[in-house]
Amino acid sequence: MGQATSRTLVLGIGNILWADEGFGVRAVEEFHRRYRVPDDVTILDGGTQGLYLVNFLQEHDRLLVFDAIDYGLEPGTLKIVRDDEVPKFTGAKKMSLHQTGFQEVLSAADLLGAYPRELALIGCQPLDLEDWGGPLTGPARDALEPALAAAVALLAEWGIAVESRADAAEPLLANDIDFAAYERRVG
Repeated sequence: MGQATSRTLVLGIGNILWADEGFGVRAVEEFHRRYRVPDDVTILDGGTQGLYLVNFLQEHDRLLVFDAIDYGLEPGTLKIVRDDEVPKFTGAKKMSLHQTGFQEVLSAADLLGAYPRELALIGCQPLDLEDWGGPLTGPARDALEPALAAAVALLAEWGIAVESRADAAEPLLANDIDFAAYERRVG
């Protein structure tokens, strides 16, 4: 497959075991539940996979990421950053291991000549990251709806139309990515 067609990855990262740190995963799951996307768009729960995600970046030239980011704002505030701004924010918080991992993912993709041509981060200011096993807090839960709306608008800007689903969605690849099955599907 040549570069003629553009491939887009919609990615959620985070750790669902740490309250609001799971925002990105919950957002991408909800996006997948609600919307059907064209064949050239992949929706992925990246969990805490870190550098393994470089494999996915190599196959896509646009990347939209949902994540919890500590911007120092009111809890539940959404902030959207684009392109060159994204790495500054993915390295800004030191609240979890996966986050520095994602900055490394972008650096590794860059070294491999696979840096996304277009990149957008939809980040939610967390309230609680210490509640082991706890659900999303109210402010983070309330941010899901505007985060999904922002994703649909960004994708539209990239020329990608999504449709509301009338049917039940197949489950997403979960945090434990089955790479063998993934490679069979893509290969």
